Amino acid sequence: MKIAVVADIHGNRDALQAVLADIHKRGIQTIYNLGDSLYGPLFPLETYELLVEAKVQSLMGNCDRMLLGDASNPTLRYVQNLLGDKHRQWITNLPAAIETDDFYFCHGTPASDEVYMLENIGANGSTLKKTEEIMNYVQDIQQQIIFCAHTHNPRVVYLPNNKIIINPGSVGLPAYEEELPIYHKMESGSPFAHYTLVSKEQDNWLIEQVLIGYDRQEVINKSKENGRLDWTCALETGRM
Repeated sequence: MKIAVVADIHGNRDALQAVLADIHKRGIQTIYNLGDSLYGPLFPLETYELLVEAKVQSLMGNCDRMLLGDASNPTLRYVQNLLGDKHRQWITNLPAAIETDDFYFCHGTPASDEVYMLENIGANGSTLKKTEEIMNYVQDIQQQIIFCAHTHNPRVVYLPNNKIIINPGSVGLPAYEEELPIYHKMESGSPFAHYTLVSKEQDNWLIEQVLIGYDRQEVINKSKENGRLDWTCALETGRM
């Protein structure tokens, strides 16, 4: 058994194409997507088509949910103006979480798509949360392997109760800045597309965090065209 997990694509068609090609080359059929799929100044409709064609099992992230509400910024309006009825229906039908016998998938935490499960944000930036706080988020989750996203930073955390929390990082946006709860940056430090492979051999879980290089020029040009130079910097460098 082997699965691939992607997250935070943010309309980056070219990064998703590269990731899906790598997954298919490895012969993996089962792909899960932790949300925030289409939002961004790039290629939302093309990203949707790739996800549907590849039969990726997707859930709803906070930015997916935002696409169903009022436009609060130019990038949100850009995406909403492109969406047709089938795209809106697809977003509406996305679940908040997905469960299998072995795995639990969510975007932020089981209770919120806006809360970072693994990181605290403070004056000195991002730090790993205390073990007890992380365990509180997942105390009612029965599965041993729990996936979260939202921070765009790949991370694997082992808990004393034998649970493992995995953030696959971002396929399409390797860095961003956010004003709340206080101003902070999340930076992966590289411009590559990130995703995770998980398999089981006998009683051992094998976790592989994968980085894929891809031709970024078209998405960089698109971010400039749509006035998002912060995205341009992130796509070029993995930093803000």
